[in-house]
Amino acid sequence: MRFIYLTLFILLLLHGTLLAQQISIALGKSPLPINQYYTIGIQLHDQALKEYSPFPEIEGFKKSTKYSSTETIITGGTTTKILTVYQNYAPLAEGEFVLKPFSMKVNGQTVQSQGTTIVVRPMTATTTPGTNIPDLIAADKEPESTIDVQPEYIEKDDNAFLTLYTNKDEVYVGEGFTVALYFYLAAEDQQLLDFHDFTNQISAILKQLQQPNVWEESFEFTEITPENVLVEGKPYLRFKLYESVLYPINLQPIRFPQLSLKMLKYKVAKNPNLLNDQRQEGYKTYFARPREIKVKQLPPHPLRDAVPVGNYSLTEKLSREDAQVNKSISYLFRVEGEGNLAAIMPPVPETQPGLDFYPPDVRQDVTRRAGRVIGSKSFTYTVLPREPGNYRLGEVMHWIYFDPVTARYDTLRPTLTLQVTGTRDTDALVLSRDLGSFYKIIENEDNTFVSLHQFDEIRRYTNIILVVLLVVSGFIFIKRRKL
Repeated sequence: MRFIYLTLFILLLLHGTLLAQQISIALGKSPLPINQYYTIGIQLHDQALKEYSPFPEIEGFKKSTKYSSTETIITGGTTTKILTVYQNYAPLAEGEFVLKPFSMKVNGQTVQSQGTTIVVRPMTATTTPGTNIPDLIAADKEPESTIDVQPEYIEKDDNAFLTLYTNKDEVYVGEGFTVALYFYLAAEDQQLLDFHDFTNQISAILKQLQQPNVWEESFEFTEITPENVLVEGKPYLRFKLYESVLYPINLQPIRFPQLSLKMLKYKVAKNPNLLNDQRQEGYKTYFARPREIKVKQLPPHPLRDAVPVGNYSLTEKLSREDAQVNKSISYLFRVEGEGNLAAIMPPVPETQPGLDFYPPDVRQDVTRRAGRVIGSKSFTYTVLPREPGNYRLGEVMHWIYFDPVTARYDTLRPTLTLQVTGTRDTDALVLSRDLGSFYKIIENEDNTFVSLHQFDEIRRYTNIILVVLLVVSGFIFIKRRKL
């Protein structure tokens, strides 16, 4: 019986270990300059992020924004997805800082980190991004209040507004644009306003923002944290309520309705004292004016309805540039840049006598950060040379896309040349391709026949052993009771 319990315990322990390996903590690089962020990330393999505990505080750093990255790997028909959520930390001074060991609870599982030492060095030269001036719209003049006005409380003017920001007014079909909903609050008015019934309100707002004719890359938010920004030279707290990048799929204009957000607004006591409350609750609604994004048709082209849109570049690599006949090699064709990576399809090699291309393994890396969706999509082909010669891969495949910045179609072509040596051997073609690690172990495996009823026999013997163990255990139990 002890053996059975021990076996069950080991199986449960192994199961828990495998689950824990699907979630991990990734620490940022050190050293880093004082004008760059340090990051802590949580990585999840093949599962969605449902909940997680707050990121740790670091002495000498201040928490800033969050961003996420998604990595998709398709190999041999198996898809693996890795989601990473990062927390930015802004260093406050130069020197060495200790990140103590900490743990976080992610999707109900506890993940631990041993911590590290972070070195902050002097500033490096970087480009400071410009400040977006929000589109202001006045709030309703008369605040709604469920409490009778009392003479001892007065209403103060506030400097706050709700705005829907888009970085473009018109786009091409398939071109991405950023949409963000912000609530701005002057730093000196923090005590006057607070969020009211936020969960229900934001759910209704998100439904109004949904568009039927777009592909959406949304930014995940689990908590709303204020950012310190300047608007026309004045300090404000900016709350990001929604952010995504949208890619229109047809010519229908993208229309956003007028949005509203109801906030708690407090009246302050005219003559405060210890016997009365210092402030009184009321309500005020803020509005963001509607917006419309015009969608333009792409210029005439035979592939106008099929080409992806974005800013892309090509990275390529051969496992080796000099190959032998009937010895397979790998060729990497990676598209990098900004755009809708999900719409990118693998380039189809043209029929080339002497070269066989097999369907590629696909890997997609997407990073959503600062209102942009950037990343890469890699296609790894297995290439089988059949005849000797020099093959320019630029004559075998190409990839066409539309660049919205230049408003022109462009083509990415390989520049590598494959040199194949040897003699053509048709009999070796079947056995020459590298079919993967599974087939490499065939020579070392036992080739004796195994009975199809082997597992039935194992089950039968296992049941017999269990019955014997139960009989022995019962006999021992009865004998001890008689004693």
